[in-house]
Amino acid sequence: MTKKISLFFTLLIIVFFFSGCVERELTLSENGSRSSGYSKWGSQGSPEEENVDISDLEDETETITEDEMIITDDAGQQKVKRIPFPIAEYARLPKTGKGTIKGAIYLADSYNRRILGASTRLYLNPLTSYSRQWYKESYLGGYSMDDSDSRLFNYLRFTASDTQGNFAFYGVPSGRYYLVGTVQCGQECGYDIPKNIRIATEVSVIGNQMIQKDLTRVVE
Repeated sequence: MTKKISLFFTLLIIVFFFSGCVERELTLSENGSRSSGYSKWGSQGSPEEENVDISDLEDETETITEDEMIITDDAGQQKVKRIPFPIAEYARLPKTGKGTIKGAIYLADSYNRRILGASTRLYLNPLTSYSRQWYKESYLGGYSMDDSDSRLFNYLRFTASDTQGNFAFYGVPSGRYYLVGTVQCGQECGYDIPKNIRIATEVSVIGNQMIQKDLTRVVE
C-alpha cells in the first residue's frame, strides 16, 4: 500500500513538472522572447524600402574616393542647378525590350587583385540630356547637385549582384544607359574605415542583344 501511495505521488509530481514546462514554453512563445527560426515575408519591408544606393542622383554628401570624383564636404559649396526635366525626351524612350546586360562589379588594386562588389545594388539610368548633366557635373566633376526630379525614377532599372559580384539586367529596351553601382572597400583599399566607391560607365543595347559589360575601376 505504501509503495502504491509513493508511486502515485511520484507520478503526480512528474505530471505537474511537465505541465509547468509546457505552460512556460507557451508563455514564452506568446511573449515573443523565443524565436521559432522562421521569418515572415511581411516583416521584410516593401520593395521601396530596399537598400538601393541612388544618392548620386540626389544631394551628394559623402566623399567619393576616386581621384576624378572627389567631393568635398564644404558646407558653403554651391550646388549645381539641374536642367529642367526633359519630359518629351523621356517620353520618346522605349518602355519594353528584350536586351540583356550582364557583367561583374569589382574594384582592382595595383596588383590587379579584385575587390568584389558582392550583394550590392546596381541600376541603369537612360542616357539623356538630364542624366548626361549628372554624369558630367556630379560623377566626373564631383559637384553637389540639387535633388533630381522624382519622375526620373520611373525610368531607372534596378538589379543586385550575387556574392561573386555578378549581375544581370533582363528585358532592357534598346538605348544607351549609364550603368551605375557601388563597391564597399576598407583595409584592402588602404582605408581605415569602409567606404562606398561608386562606379559608372556607359553601355548600349540594341534589340535582343546580350551585352557583356563589367563595371570596374582601378584603386591605388
